[in-house]
Amino acid sequence: MAAIVEKAAAAGGPAKGGNKGIDGPRFGRVKANLKMGILGLPNVGKSSLFNLLTKQAADAENYPFCTIEPNEARCQVPDQRFEWLCDLWTPPSKIPAYLQITDIAGLIRGASEGAGLGNAFLSHIAAVDGLFHVVRAFENPEVVHVDESVDPIRDMNTIVHELCAKDIKYVEKAINNCELESKKDPKKKIIQDKIVVTLQKCMTLLNEDKPLRAGEWENSEVFQINDAIPQALTLKPMVYLVNLDSRSFIRKANKWLVAINTWVKEHGGGQIIPMSVDWEQELYGLRDSPDAEAEFLKGGGIPVPPNAPPLKSVLARCVKVGYNVLNLKYFFTAGDKEVRCWTYPHGALAPECAGVIHSDFERGFIKAEVCSYDDFKNLCEGKKSMAGPKAAGKYRQEGKNYEVVDGDIIHFMFNVAGAKKK
Repeated sequence: MAAIVEKAAAAGGPAKGGNKGIDGPRFGRVKANLKMGILGLPNVGKSSLFNLLTKQAADAENYPFCTIEPNEARCQVPDQRFEWLCDLWTPPSKIPAYLQITDIAGLIRGASEGAGLGNAFLSHIAAVDGLFHVVRAFENPEVVHVDESVDPIRDMNTIVHELCAKDIKYVEKAINNCELESKKDPKKKIIQDKIVVTLQKCMTLLNEDKPLRAGEWENSEVFQINDAIPQALTLKPMVYLVNLDSRSFIRKANKWLVAINTWVKEHGGGQIIPMSVDWEQELYGLRDSPDAEAEFLKGGGIPVPPNAPPLKSVLARCVKVGYNVLNLKYFFTAGDKEVRCWTYPHGALAPECAGVIHSDFERGFIKAEVCSYDDFKNLCEGKKSMAGPKAAGKYRQEGKNYEVVDGDIIHFMFNVAGAKKK
């Protein structure tokens, strides 16, 4: 762990709450193949939402623990830039960016102690990198609630308590490991003591049912936490999807929204997206009937508030927000044969992004020929050519220290013995 502390000292400055900012180190893995999980109590709409997002037919029955093994799939990240490039190049191969999603079975009170199928479910949460927390805010006597009444604040308290309780066990184990390490090698005691101080700060938050991402952390503490308790559940970024009834969604009003917003601010923050799974299912069912769909988007007989924005599906927004909270970006490769999005973690340098395509590209990296999407669109004059951007000086060569920007169009040059230049 000495290397961790040294690296942290070099980084300097606060981390702005770990995942709250992108300027400092972040909690969690830094990779391109990250996943979002759909979390919540039983019967809040998780599996139905998963089906809508991924266009699959996972079980979504009206009884607790219908989902036991997690369903996994991917859904396309909507992007008008990708669509424009495809329309321009008209290639036979079109590969968008995808968000990996896991539908996790419902948690109940006592899950951290093994209640229900708790331990298995918590391990499924540990396997993802961010969470869509589906919160039930709709009344429907035909849909069973595991606690027999609708109360989103109580439900969110249940979830955060179970996640914090599990993290307390991780922290206790990490503290014990530090103490053992100090006994084995007294020379490491100073370093281990610093880590224990950070872990005790974690314990204080967790005992108050506050997720670890709610803390204010120095860069050194973020490195220590990532190293000591990488499996911690409450480090994961959270997006709250408030599942309303159709009428509340259309009217943009629900008695629980203000209280939910206050609760989220007090428990680490996170983006809140009001939605209605019932409404989205009805809309999806009309996808082959344009006239009926247009009428439905006018409110379907339910008065729409004056000056309210037009009704539309929020599923695309959910996907984009999920992709962004994982700190994922993508660059494009474009040509007559293929237009493709390549996912990379924010902050990656050109050689790392070259490695997303093929390890040889990173190993033998020479340079990257780069043009931003906006420059290409503005200067290509509708032609499948970089001539316009080149003439304007917007097609440039970048080296190993170039930090790739979301939406860059890149052509990599590399040289590895026995491999052809690409």
